[in-house]
Amino acid sequence: MKKAGILIVICFATILSCKKNNESTLNIAVAANMQYALKAIAKGFTQKTGIKCNLIIGSSGKLTAQIKEGAPYHLFISADLKYPNDLYKNNLTTHKPQVYAYGSLVMWTMDSNIKPSYNILSKKEIKHIALPNPKLAPYGVATLESLKKQQLYKSLKEKLVFGENVAQTSQFITTKSAEIGFTSKSIVLSPSMKGRGNWIDVDKTLYSPIAQAAVIIKQQSTDPKVKQFYDFLFSEEAKKMLQKNGYFVD
Repeated sequence: MKKAGILIVICFATILSCKKNNESTLNIAVAANMQYALKAIAKGFTQKTGIKCNLIIGSSGKLTAQIKEGAPYHLFISADLKYPNDLYKNNLTTHKPQVYAYGSLVMWTMDSNIKPSYNILSKKEIKHIALPNPKLAPYGVATLESLKKQQLYKSLKEKLVFGENVAQTSQFITTKSAEIGFTSKSIVLSPSMKGRGNWIDVDKTLYSPIAQAAVIIKQQSTDPKVKQFYDFLFSEEAKKMLQKNGYFVD
């Protein structure tokens, strides 16, 4: 009985501690391509306000599914407009999605003998081409669009290797599981990846603009800290961080 009592006290203390931490921390669902930029933005926000941010990284599609299941996220920073619009139409956000930046697609390789180009993708030395899963990740949609515009999709279909998001796709590229691949420009400019491998910008005429939007999740919207972070995301300070990380902002 004594041991059981101690366990109950410990569990109760843990619950109270978790509750306290949750009350002082914002849970922000972040599309994988935005992880580096959001870390910088969240750091700046915390330094300015003292409010901590817990970033949950994943594909826009999976994060949307989690929000629909009731995940306790305060905000959703997506890689597109589609998924935030889906949440808005399901009455799960406080407002229509607002675009905070536009993403850029790049072609990237770790093989020093490969010069990234659409022409090289058909060569026999290229056996695997990594890209984010277009069913979950907007950068995957953009990649397929570019391949189709170059009339390469059908001939390259068997070479395509899908990552769950840009983070996993980038891992396929950096580990050379794929000889070449497509990812977000923010990844190749990140502190841990900058200067590694060879990459080129994909011509923006080959894919639709990757408008990335943010929303406040309705069930968590009563906390005033949520609006504080949302406003900070659209501030001039945050815009500079986004530009530094390879995004275009209005």
